[in-house]
Amino acid sequence: MSKSKVYFTDFRTANGVGLPEKLKRLCRMAGMNTIDFDNKFVAIKIHFGELGNIAYLRPNYAKAVADIVKECGGKPFLTDCNTLYPGYRKNALDHLDCAQENGFNETTTGCHILIGDGLRGTDDVIVPIEGGEYCKEAYIGRAVMDADIFISLNHFKGHEATGFGGALKNIGMGCGSRAGKMHQHNQGKPVVNPNLCKNCKRCGKECGSDAICYDSGVAVIDNDLCKGCGRCIGACSFDAIYNPNENANEILGCKIAEYTKAVLDGRPSFHVSLIVDVSPNCDCHPENDAPILPNIGMFASFDPVALDQACVDACLKTTPMPNSQLSDNLAKPDWHHHHDHFFDSNPNVRWKETLEHAEKLGIGSRDYELVVMK
Repeated sequence: MSKSKVYFTDFRTANGVGLPEKLKRLCRMAGMNTIDFDNKFVAIKIHFGELGNIAYLRPNYAKAVADIVKECGGKPFLTDCNTLYPGYRKNALDHLDCAQENGFNETTTGCHILIGDGLRGTDDVIVPIEGGEYCKEAYIGRAVMDADIFISLNHFKGHEATGFGGALKNIGMGCGSRAGKMHQHNQGKPVVNPNLCKNCKRCGKECGSDAICYDSGVAVIDNDLCKGCGRCIGACSFDAIYNPNENANEILGCKIAEYTKAVLDGRPSFHVSLIVDVSPNCDCHPENDAPILPNIGMFASFDPVALDQACVDACLKTTPMPNSQLSDNLAKPDWHHHHDHFFDSNPNVRWKETLEHAEKLGIGSRDYELVVMK
């Protein structure tokens, strides 16, 4: 069996040739324009960024992908589903306002924007998952499933639960309706070690569910309100918050893989990842800390598993950025070095299981050939 091909180019440009044009060249070289787009609806899954966070992908990159679709006769639209936690993207109206404020509109992207799971996040389709071990069916935004062709365009960055957010995370978690996100997150909920809590209240600021109080002088998490998203774990600088269910993040990653399979099965798809502004945590945060890794480049493939593996490999080979969460951790005299940038940035994460499970499900292969475009 031949290796999956992943196409790569860096962020260097020649005079007069911008990065959006270079991304178009990469996508064509990877074969995106060989898909039969003629008169087809094409969902381009992207994260519009939470207000206050500016690490998300610029709209110019979305326009580059949408332009290729339109050149090939397709009808593209940008999409994402509403968030589980309260915030600026919890319903379609707020979500569209957030996208607009972050620069996404018909002029800047060249296409319409549709929120995949409707006004309240309840407009979903129940999709069977062939071979699913943790989920037998997935709750996917209806607009996502109504599309004839699916394209993922993601900002590759760190993540406080899954280690990194790449193609699989963008698809599996991102395309889940609010019920689908709850379905994936319900494996375990964090608790607080009161002996380590410094009562700094950082976790409460990150919690999107108002589940954390400090009445006893330390953080206390209300399990009835907690949705298990893990943002408080990534927020704590003192390792006071942890998940007592040791395999919770592992199972979360496997569920993400299964939801990805539900989204992709039965129709053409193509996938693009940009390793740029590599923030330590998800773009769902209302802020973005300094990048933990340097900007590396743009990747494209028909295989989202190979794409994520290639991005991981590229990240692990780079030197951490100074004055970042990752470099600060590595500088601690008692730090246990994992020799893995994602573990060393957020030591509670699990990421390999997502790729392993996705490969097991037949979504793609971790074995790839990297094709470099100058």
